[in-house]
Amino acid sequence: MISIRVEHVSKSYENVRALDEVSFEIEKGELFGFIGPDGSGKTTLFRILTSLILPQTGKATVEELDVVRDYKKLRPLLGYMPGRFSLYPDLTVAENLEFFASIFGTTIRANYDLIRDIYVQIEPFKNRLAGQLSGGMKQKLALSCALIHKPVVLILDEPTTGVDAVSRVEFWEMLKKLKAEGITIDVSTPYMEEAGLFDRVALIQFGRLLKIAPPQTIVEEYSQKLFAVRAENTYQLLTDLQQFPATNTAFPFGQSVHFTPNSGSFDATELVAFLKQNGHLNPSVTSIAPGIEDCFMELMASAPTENQP
Repeated sequence: MISIRVEHVSKSYENVRALDEVSFEIEKGELFGFIGPDGSGKTTLFRILTSLILPQTGKATVEELDVVRDYKKLRPLLGYMPGRFSLYPDLTVAENLEFFASIFGTTIRANYDLIRDIYVQIEPFKNRLAGQLSGGMKQKLALSCALIHKPVVLILDEPTTGVDAVSRVEFWEMLKKLKAEGITIDVSTPYMEEAGLFDRVALIQFGRLLKIAPPQTIVEEYSQKLFAVRAENTYQLLTDLQQFPATNTAFPFGQSVHFTPNSGSFDATELVAFLKQNGHLNPSVTSIAPGIEDCFMELMASAPTENQP
């Protein structure tokens, strides 16, 4: 059964096309992720799905309700957590939760079972002002407020951005438990390493969907030979690789450069010799398996770069 269906949705802001003919479906109870950098269209898409802004073309439905025509029926079914902390900083933790429960005509007690595992971690600070919470605690409070009315669909816009590593792990454990409750969860993130946590992911750039598939499928369909190239001066290494005749792509990844050749007959010893000739001491070229970020870079390299309405 389909929970979210989007058909040919476009949205522009002045001279920038934020979404360009976007189409996809999310199944009921699925943990679905949109992965892409800032400005790729994730927030615009989520604001359309939550009926906060209107698409210029196309159609979107959530739980078979049109996001434009049926927004009054739709909103009680949604739990939405925007990218920026949007709760009331001058209300306490408990007051924020009580306020959002009252908006939807329910109480904390009625749906406490749904938020217990999350809220118990911040309940000791229930009398603290929300604006004085740490980043991880703010996210837990925001998620509790989004869940307190027992939504059918949960939409989270970059929920782990700016959150420490421990809180990020805890947050994903919470989402797995919510998925087990049958809630459809739609999450956006700029972190490629979070891709493996989703049932399926959509890679998005310049308002266009590059690919939708399970994370492992995306990795398995990577079409290039991939090498990690290392040398002492990474910046100079990248510059020299761009001048190497057999280079297809070269992107910095931490302390190495991920390199793909433009020929299937590539010989790594030729690259090592080239780098030594250019003054690099002890360069290394190692064949590696691709990650989701490598796949994103490959897809992005072949996609159009224009972003005009």
